[in-house]
Amino acid sequence: MRRVTTKILLGFLPALLLLAGCHRKLNYRDGQYRSAREMVRLRKGGRDGYARPGSKTKTVGTGPSGAKTKIVTKRPARAGGATGTLASVIEAARSYQGTPYLYGGTTRLGLDCSGLLQLSFGEAGVAIPRSSNEQAGWGEPVKATDLQPGDLVFFGASPGSRTITHVGLVTVADAEGVDFIHASTSLGVVENSLESDYYLSRFIRAVRPRL
Repeated sequence: MRRVTTKILLGFLPALLLLAGCHRKLNYRDGQYRSAREMVRLRKGGRDGYARPGSKTKTVGTGPSGAKTKIVTKRPARAGGATGTLASVIEAARSYQGTPYLYGGTTRLGLDCSGLLQLSFGEAGVAIPRSSNEQAGWGEPVKATDLQPGDLVFFGASPGSRTITHVGLVTVADAEGVDFIHASTSLGVVENSLESDYYLSRFIRAVRPRL
């Protein structure tokens, strides 16, 4: 009986490891965390370790010898073309970088994806709905090819899903692509590239906030 149970557990182990670490592994190469945009560049043969000029990296948390550390890439404090209220929203969202993920969280001790947006818009004096589904209806639909800083992007839990489970805020939209900030379940508040296969395969829609 013990052998049968062990075999069953071993059979499920790969799936459990994938669920627990798929997002984290997505952004790691040579033991170092990189933004999704950097991973896209590396896959396309770009220069290893490339970062947007002026970006900074810092270690968030250290442990005993051999323990894993997390490297967060922080971009310059600029809104990528956004002005006025939206520039303030993006600046507020970036101030939460490194905050851990917490389902239902709405403070710097922990945030979920929709909570990050609600707080960021709130700091700019704009009240928005709490859930990602409600936020998806708070604005005018916009094509992925027409995204601008300040737009909201929505994702499903798996490739091809049409059920919204995640939301992010576009921070940069330029010739290099689109970046968005969000509260990742494995990395906390972080800025990523929409061009990665992971996010493109889960992208559902985008809206432009009603301001």
